[in-house]
Amino acid sequence: MATVGSRPATSPRQLTRVGDRLSFVYLERCVVHRDSNALTAEDADGTTHIPSATIGTLLLGPGTRVTHQAMALLGDTGAVVVWVGENGVRFYAGGRALNRSSALVEAQALAWANQRTRLDVARAMYRLRFPDEDPAGLTRRQLLGQEGDRVKRCYAHEASRTGVPWRGRRFTPGDFGSGDAINQAVTAAAQCMYGIAQTVVTALGCSPGLGFVHSGHELSFVLDIADLYKTDIGIPVAFDVAAEGPEDVGPRTRRALRDRVNSTGLLDRCVRDIQALFPTTTDSRPEPYDDRVTLLSDKGARMAAGRNYADDTAVQDARARDGVIW
Repeated sequence: MATVGSRPATSPRQLTRVGDRLSFVYLERCVVHRDSNALTAEDADGTTHIPSATIGTLLLGPGTRVTHQAMALLGDTGAVVVWVGENGVRFYAGGRALNRSSALVEAQALAWANQRTRLDVARAMYRLRFPDEDPAGLTRRQLLGQEGDRVKRCYAHEASRTGVPWRGRRFTPGDFGSGDAINQAVTAAAQCMYGIAQTVVTALGCSPGLGFVHSGHELSFVLDIADLYKTDIGIPVAFDVAAEGPEDVGPRTRRALRDRVNSTGLLDRCVRDIQALFPTTTDSRPEPYDDRVTLLSDKGARMAAGRNYADDTAVQDARARDGVIW
């Protein structure tokens, strides 16, 4: 196997866009290594090859070890690596972004920094979740109340549809096995949805902490985005799995949710939804993979980077001849 230094870095234009990738791959109790441009997962049953450029999120569960070369490959392909607990129900750490443009995170920060526009984005999120109702004019408290009612109705509807008894949301953080089968399934589905949401948020270069419904947590915006798809993907999948039986609820929920996410094109939908929440102000938006850096001048004007704008013409000309600015 060639060393990392002898391989050229993958061009961003060669990579699969985040909306077209697999939602996530969960691994546990194995050694993650690299064979050319594929990841390998080695355990007692043998070695499995995984095309690295098609992964959105790699979830590393208990008992996993990952080599330096594997992490270098994942970084090169822009996959998000998340270290999780047993059954994926605890989040420990996450990885890097795929995006190289700051246009979207600047639009997100601008909307977040103003109370009025922050509420506008929150209303837009509720409109995405419940398109049959218009949240215009509702306060935050009213939005939260209506959202709670809708989620309760969703649980009741799914229980009636699948025949799974529903006695309310009951779970103990850190103790996955303490709940009944349906609560375990809902927990597993929610944690996977958080990982998927973080994948897209991070890949697009947005800030995970600048939330519009949730607040005060480093993943507030991730929670916002995951909730957009809770009632039409996460909860129905959990009830479908629980209806099949109480055995191995966690692994079966992850597999079922992965299949539903891929079949519905959720990653691509998630990308479109986030971009729609924060429209940029320029018509010629740079490609998300461009290494394009500008300087911000007065009144929002952008100027070319890599140049010296000193008033002293002699100094400027001398620096220009040297080809450097510092």
